[in-house]
Amino acid sequence: MDWLLACKALILGVVEGLTEFLPVSSTGHLIVVGSLLDFSDDEHAKTFDVVIQLGAILAVCWEFRRRIGTVIVGLPSRPDARRFALNVIIATIPAVVLGLLFEKSIKQALFSPVPVAFALVAGGVVILWAEARQRARGDTAVRVRSIDDLSPLDALKVGLAQCFALIPGTSRSGSTIIGGMLFGIERRAATEFSFFLAIPIIFGATAYELYKDWHLLTADALGSFALGFAAAFVSAFICIRWLLRYVASHDFTVFAWYRIGFGLLILLIGYSGGLSWAD
Repeated sequence: MDWLLACKALILGVVEGLTEFLPVSSTGHLIVVGSLLDFSDDEHAKTFDVVIQLGAILAVCWEFRRRIGTVIVGLPSRPDARRFALNVIIATIPAVVLGLLFEKSIKQALFSPVPVAFALVAGGVVILWAEARQRARGDTAVRVRSIDDLSPLDALKVGLAQCFALIPGTSRSGSTIIGGMLFGIERRAATEFSFFLAIPIIFGATAYELYKDWHLLTADALGSFALGFAAAFVSAFICIRWLLRYVASHDFTVFAWYRIGFGLLILLIGYSGGLSWAD
């Protein structure tokens, strides 16, 4: 593995880890940064993205290992563990169904920087609106303060919101967190539930993509894959710890303005001819 490829793998791994669980769209950032690094035009690049996503989700599993272990052990005997697992399943189903139905169409039409930019800006506007609504309504906007208090209907609503994340640039975490807040779930509880929803979604998507493209996991590619995987795991772990502290006393307005600014910058560069974007 040459040093240039190693640098690209390291950068993309860090980008994935830092953006997977923030409401800024990891897929959108990987598409844009991959285009900038000339690392987005072949099958190996797509498989690389899947591998580094696995690194990020394993960071969630490690951070919440006690909760996950408690739920698994308690499934046979504890109603709260079964309810939690059922809520995760219910919230996962809508995105899985729509993803399987429309995966090819979405990738063909929307996996390029300009559509990502529009989605980033639109998502930023939605976050600003959601936060303004939250401030205006105050405590009356919150009716669920813990993920243990979620009903199956709450889980279904969050799962439907997660479907918007099939559009690259929208953000899976943004869709679930902001969607949860709009449905009356407290910000930290919505954030934690978003973490848990990422586990089956990303594990499932990773298994599916690797099953299709297992032949691309060659010895020559393993070095860059391993470096990107490790970078994604470490940066995601740091980001998760930081985000849980951040949401305790802050809203998501700063991420909304970041999305809008980043999206407008992409459009400016793309339409000015400053860069030749990959389609």
